[in-house]
This record gives sequence, structure tokens and C-alpha cells, in this order.
Amino acid sequence: MVNFAKLASIRLGYGLSAHLPAPATPDELLAQLHRSKAPTSAIAMDQVREVHVRISELARRAKEGDERAQKEREEEARRAKKLAERERLRHFARALDDPAGFGERLVHFWSDHFTVSGGNAYQQLMAVAFVDEAIRPFISSRFADLMFAAETHPRMLTYLDQNNSVGPNSKYAKKQKKRQKLGLNENFAREMIELHSLGIAGGYGQVDVRELAKLLTGLSYSPRFSEIFRPNRAEPGAETVLGRAYGGQGPAKLSDVRAVIEDLARHPATARHLAYKLAAHFIADDPPGSLVERLARVYEDSEGDLGALNEELVRAPELLTHFRHKVRQPFEYLAASLRGLGVSGEQVMALEPKQARSWLFSPMARMGQRWGGPPGPDGWPEVAEKWITAPGLAARIEWAMKIPRRLCQDLPEPQDLIERALGDTASESLRLAATRAETRHEAVGIVLASADFNRR
Repeated sequence: MVNFAKLASIRLGYGLSAHLPAPATPDELLAQLHRSKAPTSAIAMDQVREVHVRISELARRAKEGDERAQKEREEEARRAKKLAERERLRHFARALDDPAGFGERLVHFWSDHFTVSGGNAYQQLMAVAFVDEAIRPFISSRFADLMFAAETHPRMLTYLDQNNSVGPNSKYAKKQKKRQKLGLNENFAREMIELHSLGIAGGYGQVDVRELAKLLTGLSYSPRFSEIFRPNRAEPGAETVLGRAYGGQGPAKLSDVRAVIEDLARHPATARHLAYKLAAHFIADDPPGSLVERLARVYEDSEGDLGALNEELVRAPELLTHFRHKVRQPFEYLAASLRGLGVSGEQVMALEPKQARSWLFSPMARMGQRWGGPPGPDGWPEVAEKWITAPGLAARIEWAMKIPRRLCQDLPEPQDLIERALGDTASESLRLAATRAETRHEAVGIVLASADFNRR
């Protein structure tokens, strides 16, 4: 029988580590979540705003013929790109330096639930700030608080084109009507209901989407202002979403946005939607109904306490009964490989940009997961067939056979790697295949390319 330390690291975390002891009990694992709540990035939205304003001003001067400004703008853009690349590496480093990685997995899960893409270097920096400011602090908090932080973050507003949504009868629209065509953008409202809370079968209608879109019109982002709510853009009057009215005679307020998010978060459909997604991500593509029901009940009974959901998941017997029912996604696969090989976060952060691209990010893209580029606002797919494709599997095998010996001066002995990365969960057929390999690097490749390692 698999002990808890191995089970938790393989199923809930980023795999067993050659350097860090795995948490021996559920309580120890839960106590480690504080490590992932605290941001360590040097990037915050205030700094990103400064970068954006500086680049915009230089672009304006360059357009007017200032050649020096054009060179400075290009240099500023290069610095932003370099900084964004370094922050990508930091995600790997945090995954490697967490004793089990459960907290980092939760950060990844909720970042994917509230998907924003990277885009250009400036947008990538915004996405870094989004994870640190809107996701990390809330992985064990109330879902309503997480949802409010995510929905009102500048990167979410820009990703879902909220800046283009203006109340048709707002003061701003009336002043601007002669100069430009302004309209109501329902995209943000639809994703908030369909993807982020109730789910596609949540019992809402098009009227609810449109009314919510009106309520959200005051939300907007400009790098020149710290405020994200502008009453002059908000639609006046009350809006009714799922049978409840929000706002009043005047334009909506940020508190009205908070109120509708609170109600969406406590809706029974949200409990079911989130319970299913968590079970599908951590347990099985087609998760057992009993687990989904338990998670949904815990969510409702605790009024959306994510800490209570984490505890139910950590103690779930389905972790064992559905062992290896999930395929590791490319980032997870690479992080687990590095942990098993004994690569530390410090070593990853020391990689040159060319090495990082060649050894980590380009292979990850060939495996089907381009960094910061999910296929849509619904995030990355969960089902195995989306990841175990012919080109995706070929990319995993190629990486396993070629890159470990470039990352590690001394590759581990095959049996040591098996014990480090899989312990007693490794099959006899894998142990035998590793011993029959002609070279050590081929044996390491066999272990990392195996079904035992690619599934959790």
C-alpha cells in the first residue's frame, strides 16, 4: 500500500523530491500551504503600470520623430521581455522548492480556472502580477474573496476586453457618442457566470448575462490610474441577475460588483461546478460522483471555504483508489522530472535565457502546452487524450532522452531515480527495463518517459 507521503507528493503535488522530505501526514501537508500564499516575485501591478506608461510615452515621442525615444522604447521593451522570462522560471523554481508542491498545484489550478493569457511582454508581466496578487493569497480563503480579486484585477479586465464595455446610458457614453461608437461587451459577464462560477449548466439565461454586463460596466483599467472602477462609465439604474436586483437610481458601485460576486459564489451550481473541476484535476478525468458530492457539500456547508475543500481533498480515499488515473500535463511533467533528478530552484533560476528556452519552454510547447498560451478562457484541457498525442508523447520521450544529462552534471543511477521519483509505486517491468538500458542516460530516459512516471 502506498504511504501518505508518496501518495500526496505524486497525486497532489509535483512529485517526489530528491532533496526535500515529503509531508508524512495530511495535517503536515495542509500546514505547508502558507508557503505558496506569499508572493516572491519582484513584480506588482504598480510597477507594471510604470513600465506601461513609460513605454507609451516613449512610443508617442518616437511617433513624433524622436529617434532617441525609439531606441529607448525598444530597450525598455527588451527589459520587460527579459523580466517576464525570468518570472516564468520562478514558477519552476517554486514548484521544485516546495516539499510536496500541493500549494503550487493549487496556485496553478486556480490560475487556470481564472485564465488570463500572457500576450506581449507587458501583458506577461501583468499576468505575473495577477497570479501573485489575485491567486496566491486566496488558495485557502473563501472562494468569494478569490473570485473578487481575480475578476477585478487589471489583467482579467484587459484579457476579457472589459475596457471596451461602457454603459449605453452612462455619462461617459453620452459625452463620447459623437466621437466614437460605444457598446456593451457581454464577454466578461458570460465568462464570469459560465466559466468562473455557475458552470455551463448553471441555470442562467442570456438576460442574466446582459444584466450582469451592465452591472460591470464601471470596471476598467488604465495604466495611468490605480482605481479599477469608474462610475462615469457605469450604467445607471438597477440590474437584475438571477432574480436579484443590484444597484439603484444612480450608476452601479464597486460594492454592487462585490455583492453579485458573493451571490454567484454561494450559488449551489457553483458548488457543484467547482467540486467537479477539482476532482477532475486532482483525481480522475471522469471523477467519482461520490467525491464530487462530498466536495460540493463541504463547499456549501462551509460557505465556500477553500481551506475546507483542500482538507477534504487531502483526506480523500480516492487518491489511492484512483491512483494513476491522471496524466501529468507538460509543466507538471517537467517539474516532476526536475524534482526527481535533484534539480533545485536555485539551479533553475541560474539558467541562461537560451538554456531555459531550449531545455524547458520550447519542449513544453512541443508537448502541447505553450507557456501563457491556453487555447481559450476555459484554460487547459484535463482529459488524457489531449496530452497523450503522437507529437506530444514524442516530445516527452525526446526530452527524457536528451535534456536530463544537460541539466545534471551527474545523472542518478537508474534504481536511485526510481526510488526518488516513484518509490514502491514503480512497476517491476519498469525496474527491469531500466536495468537493461545500455547507458545511464538511456536508463534515466526510460524512467522519465514511462507510463509509471507520466501518470499520477
